[in-house]
Amino acid sequence: MTTTATDPARIIGVGTAVPANSYSQQEILDIFAVRDPRVRSLFLNSAIERRYLTLPPEGPDGSRVMEVQGELLAKHKAQAVDMGVRAVQACLKEAGADLADIGYVCCVTTTGFLTPGLSALVIRELGIDPHTSRLDVVGMGCNAGLNALNAVNGWARANPGRLALMVCAEACSAAYVFDGTMRTSVVNSLFGDGSAAVALVAGETAGVGVGAHDGARVPGGAGAPGEAPAAEGPQLLKFSSYIITDAIDAMRYDWDDEQERFSFFLDPHVPYVVGAHAELVVDRLLDGTGLRRSDIDHWLVHSGGKKVIDAVGVNLGLTRHDLRHTTSVLRDYGNLSSGSFLFSYQRLLEEQVAQPGDHGVLMTMGPGSTIETALARW
Repeated sequence: MTTTATDPARIIGVGTAVPANSYSQQEILDIFAVRDPRVRSLFLNSAIERRYLTLPPEGPDGSRVMEVQGELLAKHKAQAVDMGVRAVQACLKEAGADLADIGYVCCVTTTGFLTPGLSALVIRELGIDPHTSRLDVVGMGCNAGLNALNAVNGWARANPGRLALMVCAEACSAAYVFDGTMRTSVVNSLFGDGSAAVALVAGETAGVGVGAHDGARVPGGAGAPGEAPAAEGPQLLKFSSYIITDAIDAMRYDWDDEQERFSFFLDPHVPYVVGAHAELVVDRLLDGTGLRRSDIDHWLVHSGGKKVIDAVGVNLGLTRHDLRHTTSVLRDYGNLSSGSFLFSYQRLLEEQVAQPGDHGVLMTMGPGSTIETALARW
């Protein structure tokens, strides 16, 4: 069937990856011999049970050796490439696609700086066609997954039938400062390491592979040459963004002269600021669609932290059931930054409850302060 640039893009695959080692909050407190009752309370009342992390190495006395900034950047590079590659492989397997099908790669990260970007390293590591178009989104924070997905969606729609890939790879343990202060402890109690990849194809058939004009294979399953099978993933119908400029310093990286490394800052009022504006951006997303919030069947909200989730839920009138994947991802992984919402999306797929015609809202929040949303339809 003929496709055009106006056809919606559809998600046809998702994959995730984490480091080898996970720790309970109590185990982390024990490893770093944290005795401060205020810090312990942060960890133990976070609604997080376990996180996957790459902790500093042990010294001769068994204590953890504090890494310098250069070592943290090296950790970020190693972990982001390793997790990113495994997430891509899992994503392609679910989509029924091969590396040769990829026409576009967008990599997202905030937990370290690389030149060349992560996309170049992932392309080299996997042996993806070096002619593949690519983009790196760096430093946007937890909201960046939907910022980038909007760009990937645009490429997919402009190149119907070709596979576009987004990879979020966040080695949050490469951005920690262990100085015992409440400021750094808030961050240390919350974030985990993880990567998520998602594959998009635009067009009514949502599945003709890269180079379909010359008879290339079809991602998504078997089919006649040049004819794509029907895809079951949701179409991305619309995106909406809002940046709360009055709170631009509420989430940020600062250089810490005393520690000689970057340190992430989270304003304690962030949950309430984000929650207070959630209704505004969601209503704008649904404006003109004929849908109300009560018509949304699935909510996939960033696992930003217990207070953030509660604030968004209250302001949007969402139930615990609506936010079950958001809270379970926070419980099992912590805040995974830009890729968190895709871990929730994967859990929704595993439930096998989404039906044709269902609508879903994807929401991420992060520095700016920013709220990003997308409307999807199965």
